[in-house]
Amino acid sequence: CFILHTYIEIILLIKTNLMNKKPIILGIESSCDETAASIITENKQGLPTILSSVVSSQTDVHKEFGGVVPELAARSHIEKIDLITKRAIEESGIKMEKIDAVASTAGPGLIVCLSVGLSFGKAIAFSLKKPFIAINHLEGHALSPMLNSELSYPYLLLLISGGHTQFLSVQGLGNYKRLGTTIDDALGEAFDKTAKMLGIEFPGGSQIEEYAKKGDPNKYELPKPIFYKGGCNLSFAGLKTAVLRIVKQIKTDQEKYDLAASFQKTIEEILYKKSKVAFEEFKRLNKEKKNTFVVAGGVAANKRIREVLTNLCEEENFDAIFPPINLCGDNAAMIAMVGLKKFKVKQFNDLDYPAKPRWALDENAAFLKGAGVKL
Repeated sequence: CFILHTYIEIILLIKTNLMNKKPIILGIESSCDETAASIITENKQGLPTILSSVVSSQTDVHKEFGGVVPELAARSHIEKIDLITKRAIEESGIKMEKIDAVASTAGPGLIVCLSVGLSFGKAIAFSLKKPFIAINHLEGHALSPMLNSELSYPYLLLLISGGHTQFLSVQGLGNYKRLGTTIDDALGEAFDKTAKMLGIEFPGGSQIEEYAKKGDPNKYELPKPIFYKGGCNLSFAGLKTAVLRIVKQIKTDQEKYDLAASFQKTIEEILYKKSKVAFEEFKRLNKEKKNTFVVAGGVAANKRIREVLTNLCEEENFDAIFPPINLCGDNAAMIAMVGLKKFKVKQFNDLDYPAKPRWALDENAAFLKGAGVKL
């Protein structure tokens, strides 16, 4: 009887430990020019906790070309991904066999780059006999503030990165409704191209803000395309063209600083105006008493943009939430975090899941790019 009682206690203890075990997710990111790996789990309150996050940039690889060269980026991913993943596992203090699932970016992005991380993640999942989860890179950005904030659905998202600029109503995991988008260039691209025209070494988009601090923001009057129409859709191609025309006439460093300041100010005004329109769209759609505005993506690291949009939120009674600066750019922690969310609801994928160079968060939204777009 004593032996039976002890056996039952052991079984109950094992079951309790299994139930209390927090999932451990390995995330892998290789959609463009960052090779990244991360291990995350949950704390006692069920909030995501980063155990490690390693990001290797390829700045030196692409610097002489003034932009990302896909073939060179893919080669760099192949050379580094094993080392970066090993480092992430070592820094986490977690043994490889303790990982519960592997999450890899499957799109959108450069297909030759996506294929590296996607294949590597599949191989690890297969070797460990653990679930594999294909992640939309944009969903990683969309949910990234959950790594440092308690965030509840629905919320309004402004996603501003090198390849994407859009307003989305985030209704839940995998449930997005696009309210507005850029009809031409992404905001991050406009920053990078402006930096290149000003002679700032690649990657220069983040340096525009520093140049702007030394300049007169009222020196140049720059266009604000579709500022008074198109709802919360945006356009930056005309602004970029105007910068190009002015750059050809610039002769001094001070004029460069002035142009950078004028560009920064114009972007702030556009985002302020269009975000205000998006606020109204979001409120009509959700009718929530508490409204939250999340700004994510690489350009969300711009401190002046953060300040302007935070002030707007105070005016409009929205809560402003941003990811930490170090998690605004491409990283694997946000990929692992979406993997954690999907693991908990058993949203797994087969190992033949393809890379998707294009993968919209709202797949029902109309495509709004190219000549002849009507707003």
